Amino acid sequence: MILLSTIRRILTQLRHDPRTVGLIVVVPTLLITLIYFMYDDQPRVFDRIALTMLGIFPFIVMFLITSIAMLRERTSGTLERLFTTPVGKLDLLFGYGIAFGGAAAAQATVAAGFAYWVLDMHAAGGLGPVVLIAVANAVLGVALGLLCSAFARTEFQAVQFMPLVVAPQLLLCGLFVPRAAMTGWLQAVSDVLPMSYSVEALTEVGAHAYPTGTMWRDLGIVVGAIIVALAVGAATLRRRTA
Repeated sequence: MILLSTIRRILTQLRHDPRTVGLIVVVPTLLITLIYFMYDDQPRVFDRIALTMLGIFPFIVMFLITSIAMLRERTSGTLERLFTTPVGKLDLLFGYGIAFGGAAAAQATVAAGFAYWVLDMHAAGGLGPVVLIAVANAVLGVALGLLCSAFARTEFQAVQFMPLVVAPQLLLCGLFVPRAAMTGWLQAVSDVLPMSYSVEALTEVGAHAYPTGTMWRDLGIVVGAIIVALAVGAATLRRRTA
């Protein structure tokens, strides 16, 4: 009941924030549409880039929203008040994870469905695995956002973590340069960044009609990164930032 109450509170906050709902649902679709018109004469290039971005956009959006939302909980004193009630750390963590995971599922379904059925994107593995990986990436963004919010005192500082946490993963995930073609030390850094495995999993979906062992392995690594980030984030929940 405590967990359900926590989820309900977070979803109620989201429902009364139309800008955030728009950011979650509408913005990724608009960005995918922009990519479509950039490569309207190169359908194969569009398929490859759009497939990858369907996994990356949820990560970025959820990281930004979660880090700011949790920072507000901390700086407003809501977090301290919650811990005077029966709400525990796991209730809060799972509440955020499930609530934003549901929002991420809606986001991924809308964006991927639009790309498939309106923009005619093709992937050999179909829509289901793409949505699954996109949701996992979004939950990873939630977990890292919860963790990074502990080290920010203002919303501006929370946004400043994006170049530190998101940009390296975006640059080294294999989207711009194949990981195998990178310098040795860059490959080593890429190997410890979870988004590298998300992109590899999506690449497997684009190339194979059925889920491969590599895809499941990569998805497992992303889930493991989520668990580690949540475990470390749990240790910061009582920290005061104001």
